[in-house]
Amino acid sequence: MGFDYENYIRPGKLPHIWCPGCGHGIVMKGLIRAIDAVGLSKDMTSIVSGIGCASRLPGYLDFCTLHTTHGRGVAFATGIKMAKPEMDVICVGGDGDGVAIGGNHFIHACRRNIDITYLIMNNHIYGMTGGQFSPTTPTGAKASTTPYGNPDPPFDIAKLAIGAGATFVARGTAYHATQIEKLLTEAIRHKGFSVVEILDSCPTTYGRRNKYKSVIEMMNHLKDSAVPIAAAEKMAAEQLKGKVITGVLYKENKPEYVAEYRKLVERVQAG
Repeated sequence: MGFDYENYIRPGKLPHIWCPGCGHGIVMKGLIRAIDAVGLSKDMTSIVSGIGCASRLPGYLDFCTLHTTHGRGVAFATGIKMAKPEMDVICVGGDGDGVAIGGNHFIHACRRNIDITYLIMNNHIYGMTGGQFSPTTPTGAKASTTPYGNPDPPFDIAKLAIGAGATFVARGTAYHATQIEKLLTEAIRHKGFSVVEILDSCPTTYGRRNKYKSVIEMMNHLKDSAVPIAAAEKMAAEQLKGKVITGVLYKENKPEYVAEYRKLVERVQAG
């Protein structure tokens, strides 16, 4: 028997608004399976997002959800976790939402190591708001605001998260659908700030401008560029050029922010 996704979907919310060929639906199904595997309670799980194609995801899910302002998903998620530490908090969004306007919130959540899982669907573009280039758009790629090619070097979200202090960092792709569930399951179970970047495809605003002939070609690009971390460790730097390393890239156990904050409050109250 197949997995019962409908148990986690709000009645009347489908079909979704994502374009044909968009990988966000694949990612949403992986998140649902991960939540089911961990056994999270609907009433004790909050799923938060900002603005963008990826940020529409919470609206379809039957949990305690917030669809907030652009780039502020992590800030709202932090408030929830501080006020209700017993809740499981998951934040979702895209590359523009997460590391452009939301970049400051992102790096400080990493630094604090607050117990939130942040799922970033990286399709290298502002898909919903006009196809502008984002901080992860590859150098030379075309967007509505870089019609002659993007001159900027892109962020590596995983390296940024590790450098800022996140204690669990993983990367997968929309092509590797079963891996998404495994990475998110481990991320949700981790006590601390967990970042899961999923490389995704946007056929409408990215694929067309960058001469991809079909969604299949975009998915094959994700498949061909991904190298599991175990294999990458045995490869030379030249072999890894143009590739992206996938899997659990970093994991560390450190004191979690809310727990440490509560200890501080108790010390102050004790005089």
